[in-house]
Amino acid sequence: MNQHFSAGLITLVSVSLLSGCVGRHGSHQNQTESLEVPNAPAALSVQPGQVLTLIAKGTGVQIYVCAISKNDAGRYEWTLKGPEADLISSHGKTIGKHYAGPTWEAGDGSKVVGHVKAIAKESEANSIPWLLLDATSNSGSGVFAHTTSIQRLFTVSGKAPVDGCDQDRAGKEARISYTAQYYFYD
Repeated sequence: MNQHFSAGLITLVSVSLLSGCVGRHGSHQNQTESLEVPNAPAALSVQPGQVLTLIAKGTGVQIYVCAISKNDAGRYEWTLKGPEADLISSHGKTIGKHYAGPTWEAGDGSKVVGHVKAIAKESEANSIPWLLLDATSNSGSGVFAHTTSIQRLFTVSGKAPVDGCDQDRAGKEARISYTAQYYFYD
């Protein structure tokens, strides 16, 4: 057998096998893994016809800044600056990051920026609320290229501190640990 032909065949088979591990639109989920749509409150339901393409656990912090209240210039309060979190697959691998915007960026370079569409009450008193977000922009050609909706569910912690923000602490940050499950839909 021709040596160049053999090398080319091995490369083609390797690429085919590797691409079989990537799901729809470059998803990091294994194709044989079934994605289960979460049982979310009705207010956080996605539009009919949208397909769940990725589930990732967000693990990190919600960052708050002590600033003058928007509603009362004589008062100071903790204001959300944004999240800083890793996105973890069901297999425990870091597959991306989540940061202010709110933005989700996959390891493949694709991004989705969202806008809050609906809010549901949080499951615990100290947990940030569950959300439904609509995509406002997408970039890249990977896993987030076609994302249209994101659900943030099953949150643990992450709420702003209830005190410790005053004129002397203006501009100071508080980094509050949190986790959440993110569901991405095309």
